[in-house]
Amino acid sequence: MNDYIVRDIFPNRKYVRLPEHDYSSAGVYFVTICTLNKQCLFGEIKNATMRPNQFGIIVQQYWNDIPKHYFEINNEIFSLMPNHVHGIVIIPNDDGRSGLKPDPTNRHTLPEIIRAFKTFSAKGINEARHSPGTPIWQRSFYEHVIRTEKEYREIGEYICYNPQKWDSDAENPNTG
Repeated sequence: MNDYIVRDIFPNRKYVRLPEHDYSSAGVYFVTICTLNKQCLFGEIKNATMRPNQFGIIVQQYWNDIPKHYFEINNEIFSLMPNHVHGIVIIPNDDGRSGLKPDPTNRHTLPEIIRAFKTFSAKGINEARHSPGTPIWQRSFYEHVIRTEKEYREIGEYICYNPQKWDSDAENPNTG
């Protein structure tokens, strides 16, 4: 469905995607995904270190498994927080491929990859807590197209040091 038609049907919904950007094209994307109502489900931060609980470990595992299902994807930079995750997803340029393989006809989009991560991690958490169908994640996710190496380094550092800044994090429900 065309983005503009969707906006007419749901005029009060906030759209964070760039309307002209092809999210299956090669790119580097910073993503943030929050739990529903920003509930702290994944563990706690003690002494500036994230201590994941059983559900946080499940989320971490599903994030690590993304390249097993989307072979071309690189997602090595990741931070688990009590009520959200940050990561960088790299969809590489495959124009330089060698061999006789035909060009892929259906590249995976960033929203598709994140939707699969959210679906499978929620299912894993709900199986562990015996609560099938209970929502875990907010409906959408934040993304930012990283355009420079400097921006990549800065965002990578932000992700890696995020647990150390939890006391002042806007996502922390205990921050005033």
